Amino acid sequence: MLPRWAGRGRALFGRRRTLVGGAALLFALLLGGPVAAAATAEPPIRLLALGDSLTAGYGLERAKAFPAQLERALRGLGLNVTIENAGVSGDTSAGGRARLTWLLGSKRAAQPDAVIVELGINDAFRGIDPEVTYGNLDAILAQLSARGIPVLVAGMRLLPHWRTADGERFEAIFPDLATRHKIPLYPSFLEGVAGVAELNLPDGLHPNADGIAEIVRRITPAAAELVRTAAAKRALTP
Repeated sequence: MLPRWAGRGRALFGRRRTLVGGAALLFALLLGGPVAAAATAEPPIRLLALGDSLTAGYGLERAKAFPAQLERALRGLGLNVTIENAGVSGDTSAGGRARLTWLLGSKRAAQPDAVIVELGINDAFRGIDPEVTYGNLDAILAQLSARGIPVLVAGMRLLPHWRTADGERFEAIFPDLATRHKIPLYPSFLEGVAGVAELNLPDGLHPNADGIAEIVRRITPAAAELVRTAAAKRALTP
């Protein structure tokens, strides 16, 4: 039996491209404009947010989760982008690695133009050896690199009361991988939010809608650069 995300992974982005193209064609027909121009209109950059509950939006309406809020922020900058929420609550680096091939799909047309990787915090909470986490994230980034997909990796810094004996080794994973794969790093996904009571749900672990808004405010410049990189890469792709 396939996982619940598997069936939609292959067609996730291909379906969106079809819908966008069809809408453009219908719009041209209604206005009497040139069908050929509308049919070839550039579709939005497709950004995949691969993560755990911090990406999924644990305890939040989907419209207030990180991918939805970030998409609105980027569109507010004039960027033509759609963001798919590939966050799974409780997921580890191993889970993200296992899901990635399905999410990317087997055909180039179905794969995203860019990916944000936000994984690892659950590994730390579960006491998973940082070397294991490193290996899983390294494999994820290698697979994205092999497909030529631009990536932004989100790092994690542990609050003192979250810190384990392997805390320093865990935090070092993200800058090390960014250097190894020559990709941009957003140093701390929860910067300005972790430990701030009014920005978190009562559990003290997951950001509320205002907390997500603060994360988005801080990460938007890096995400915007990722989208621009993906757009430039697409323009050069035959």
